Amino acid sequence: MTETIPSSAGEGQRDEETLEELVLEFGGTFGNLTLILSLPLITLYFYFCWRFNGGDVLPGAAADWSGFLEGIAPTWKAAAMFIGWFVFQGVLQQWAPGTLTPGTDLEDGRRLMYQTNGPSSFIISLAVVFGLHLSGIFPLRTWIDELGALISVGILFCYVFAGFMYWWGKRTDPRHLTGSFFRDYFMGAGHNPRFPSDGLFDFKFFCEARPGLILWLVLNVAFMSVQYERYGFVSWAMILSAAFQMYYVVDYFINEAAVLTTMDIKHENFGFMLVFGDLAWVPFTYTLQAAYLVDHVHELPMWAAVLTVALQVLGLYIFRVVNLQKHTFRSDPENARIWGKPVEYISTARGSKLLVSGFWGWSRHFNYVGDILMAISWSLPALFDSALPWFYPVYFAILLLHRERRDNYFCSKKYGQDWEQYCARVPWRIIPGVY
Repeated sequence: MTETIPSSAGEGQRDEETLEELVLEFGGTFGNLTLILSLPLITLYFYFCWRFNGGDVLPGAAADWSGFLEGIAPTWKAAAMFIGWFVFQGVLQQWAPGTLTPGTDLEDGRRLMYQTNGPSSFIISLAVVFGLHLSGIFPLRTWIDELGALISVGILFCYVFAGFMYWWGKRTDPRHLTGSFFRDYFMGAGHNPRFPSDGLFDFKFFCEARPGLILWLVLNVAFMSVQYERYGFVSWAMILSAAFQMYYVVDYFINEAAVLTTMDIKHENFGFMLVFGDLAWVPFTYTLQAAYLVDHVHELPMWAAVLTVALQVLGLYIFRVVNLQKHTFRSDPENARIWGKPVEYISTARGSKLLVSGFWGWSRHFNYVGDILMAISWSLPALFDSALPWFYPVYFAILLLHRERRDNYFCSKKYGQDWEQYCARVPWRIIPGVY
């Protein structure tokens, strides 16, 4: 018998929730509150590590705590930079050239349209940033000089913006409320918050795709600029790590429509979890490799360079081919061929088809293998003197494991016995023969 926990009454509330579901939703109310408080502190601590602690994870004797506390004090300049960047990206989201793309079907039968203009927004953003840098009006190093204050402002902005999204969701789409303020604030009270409600500006899609993602690359380039100013060159370790991350973001925007089928867009509500992840966590923690490499300049061994490139190429190949197989199948299930053979699939009572051919017959999420290999390739150029630049692949592997568990849980609820049949056919979750 499955143990359940009663829930407090609330609009649109589930009457009871399993312990497994509470864990999958990040520990329920207590877990949500813990993450609301701890994630910003972790982000600030990483800034302390690379800037005031010599790049080490544990505080050393030379740690400059006073400099750190002074450096993270919010400033009006940092506030203008962060909010100005957010508004600038919002203007591009609304008016930059692009196409209208339909999203997936919602539970109520609607199918929303999205303004997919990521490539033009990306190009315009970089043109403006580099134009301001070359003109001397706003040098790239300003982003690094103000980074501590910028992180603090970004954190405060995320708290306020998530509160606004809670109010907006409660006002416009109360079906998703659970009755617990902290859970609704963290997980989100609304699913597709838009302004206006019947308009094209989708807050969740905008934050997922724009301000933080492009700022990630801007900060990487700014770190490269600072290294060049200090040493007269940009190290090969920095170039490889930053180049692979840039390719990842460029590829994201080229295939921007694909994000409309992801778990974040399809299933998640828009609360603090996604707000902070998109606007603060991505730009301020995904840049740790570049931040660390600014002053940790070393001769990259040939074996490390070759292995870095090999992991990136292999990871990208796996990621692309696995997802292409799924796209090929979804486009024409009856006539699709994978590896030269007609596809095999399991038909479900809901009418959906579960692919079991190609890499999708090896494991249920073999695409995650590609993600992890690419993540390792971004950190390998930093070598092994510190654990700090290795945070991303470790964190990302944990995130993917948790995401796989959530996906498995919700699919088992959705498909029932058909999912059991699918799991028997494809028993491995991510890595065949291992997990």
